[in-house]
Amino acid sequence: MEDAPPVTDPREHVLASIRSALHARESASPPPGEPAPAATPTAAEPTLPDEQLVILFIDRLRDYGAAVTTCEPDGIAHALQEACRRHHAQRLVVAPGVPERWRPDGVELIADQTLTYQELDAVDGVITGAAAAIATSGTIALDGGPDQGRRAITLIPDLHLCVVSAERVVARLPEALELLSSAVTRDRRPITLISGPSATADIELRRVQGVHGPRRLEVVVSAG
Repeated sequence: MEDAPPVTDPREHVLASIRSALHARESASPPPGEPAPAATPTAAEPTLPDEQLVILFIDRLRDYGAAVTTCEPDGIAHALQEACRRHHAQRLVVAPGVPERWRPDGVELIADQTLTYQELDAVDGVITGAAAAIATSGTIALDGGPDQGRRAITLIPDLHLCVVSAERVVARLPEALELLSSAVTRDRRPITLISGPSATADIELRRVQGVHGPRRLEVVVSAG
């Protein structure tokens, strides 16, 4: 694989690409005869520009203890490869619909078909996409689509590498539900909401990670 463009800080070079990638969504007009939805901002929940939503989403993820990398679309495989190197991950499950251009070199990728729970527990991690992301809560939503796969592959492995397109970042839960509605109502697929690495606290409030899912969450935010 040729060297990919360097991964950069979200407040610098990548924001220019995010603005460009989101421009079509901002400027798209509704179909003829269908009025544009009215914006109803409040003092408590101000309307933010799309690039500010992405920054807020990244900040929330980092508050939860997730690692975040930003990159151009053609740098996703390189970003995932670097994440695998940091975590010493060499065998990863991939959802069946993960694009070829995402797949990092130098690691063994196992396409999930009917892997058992024991087989999933034996791998180092999993690579998926995301259906939506909520900026104000730092939440990633999975709807079981082709690049996300069945729920088990994101609950059993210890490391989750998740690719989130900036175009899928919305402000609040109601907007995310609009993106997820067809998966629920038409396809009857389950929705998984992820806010940072899996964690819980015992009766003495000692935080423990990895109880109900991966202990480690790495998110690659792509400009497109």
